[in-house]
Amino acid sequence: MGVITVGMLAKIRRMRFREHLSFHEISRRTGLARNTIKAWLRKAEVTEPRYPKREVATKLDDYAEVLEAWLKADAHRARRERRTVWAMFQELRARGYAGGYGRVAAFARRFRQEQRLRGSGGAFVPLRFALGEAFQFDWSTEYVFVAGLRRKLEVAHTKLCACRAFWMTAYPGQGHEMLFDAHARAFAAFEGIPGRGIYDNMKTAVDRVGPGKTRKINARFEAMSSHYLFEPEFCNVASGWEKGIVEKNVQDRRREIWREAAEQRWPSLEALNDWLAARCRQAWEEMKHPEWPQLTVAELLQDERSRLMPCPRPFDGYVEQPARVSSTSLVYFERNRYSVPTRLANHVVSLRAYATRIEIVAEGEHVAVHERSFEREQTLYDWRHYLELIGRKPGALRNGAPFATLPEPLKALQGHLLRRPGGDRVMAQFLAAVPVHGLEAILAATEEALAIGKPSAEHVLNLLTRLKERDLAHPGVVDTALALREEPRADLGRYDRLRQEDEEPQAPVPPGALGVCLLIGVVAALAPGGSHVG
Repeated sequence: MGVITVGMLAKIRRMRFREHLSFHEISRRTGLARNTIKAWLRKAEVTEPRYPKREVATKLDDYAEVLEAWLKADAHRARRERRTVWAMFQELRARGYAGGYGRVAAFARRFRQEQRLRGSGGAFVPLRFALGEAFQFDWSTEYVFVAGLRRKLEVAHTKLCACRAFWMTAYPGQGHEMLFDAHARAFAAFEGIPGRGIYDNMKTAVDRVGPGKTRKINARFEAMSSHYLFEPEFCNVASGWEKGIVEKNVQDRRREIWREAAEQRWPSLEALNDWLAARCRQAWEEMKHPEWPQLTVAELLQDERSRLMPCPRPFDGYVEQPARVSSTSLVYFERNRYSVPTRLANHVVSLRAYATRIEIVAEGEHVAVHERSFEREQTLYDWRHYLELIGRKPGALRNGAPFATLPEPLKALQGHLLRRPGGDRVMAQFLAAVPVHGLEAILAATEEALAIGKPSAEHVLNLLTRLKERDLAHPGVVDTALALREEPRADLGRYDRLRQEDEEPQAPVPPGALGVCLLIGVVAALAPGGSHVG
């Protein structure tokens, strides 16, 4: 039976029942066999003819079962762990597949369409936001190689709802300090702050979820939103579609930017964040806006910036907690140890954790700052914190753990002095001069001492004496609130004018006038109450 369409069937029916043509004539005009024409004319209804699917052998046939198994397995995985079709294509090529990517993509698209038709999808209302109205925030988990190790990173996604500009920053965790730092960086990149922020019910923002839209907001999070003057808004529980703009951003960036990041090796987290910042700005220039395809995201961002609130100074986003200083002058935080000045040993201090640093505060004064470590069982020393103690215990210089971080010139000088009797005490005196003269001056003196080859203790003490004499000769500039309005200038003519005034003849005093004046002054002084004497 030949292939026939509904249009051809309608034409045959007209020729047979209206024009009364014979089967032979219809066959001659249409090119169809007479048996085919008779078979279709016997049907009572005019319906779309159905033909069996033609089977065509392709290069993908030998790998169809493997590809289908991969797609089924990915359907049960979390979205962030699913492989892209391109990644599956690369794996098939490694197994010997010689076909093209289009065949694999069509197979995956057909498979996923069949899966969607089997289930029931939800219906949603599209949202639209005015320029400067709102932004959405969310976290995602990504895996990349940083400093030689595959690390799990928490990525902060901030996206403007109107222009669709987005900003990403990677952190080791989702703590308060990371949340505050992510907002500061995003607002600085956008050059402004929208009126509302839309979040899910993350623990760093919401302490307790109440009925409906009632929330008990975290005090530190509320302080941040008050600082930046935006209104926080939280989605209903398990209703991620209420912030679907940033949710889609997480998926899109995972397929594009994070796929590139996973293929590279990053020396540090700072290098990764610098690259992410450049990629975000590049995406703004390349991406077309979904509602206005004639404009890029960067062009629309320029319009939205005029509707944003200006950025204030960054919020001082830290997490503070008390910490007791050990007898070795260390404080413990998240399985790591940080040094503080030895005068605070066995005292309680305040530890402030930022996204990238640790600050120690005692009695309202910042006494120590360290780069924050996210490893475990690490000890971060600042050798200057132990100088006061070394003055009383100079022998600890030889094996003191904090002094392993001394600058190389000071290490070299220490190596020369400790070979001689009393060298540890001389080295302790030399290091004690660092707070007085400054590290740069001490390093310059150290270079001068090392220049002679094998410096002795006498030479080092002589350098200290010369430093003190230099400071006495040049006491430095004294800070004062007084301002000089008129610069002093040399005026030799002023001396000549004073001499002329002294040489001018003065009028003689009348005889007896001086005595009368003195008598009046004495009487006025002795008069009761200092009354006037006539």
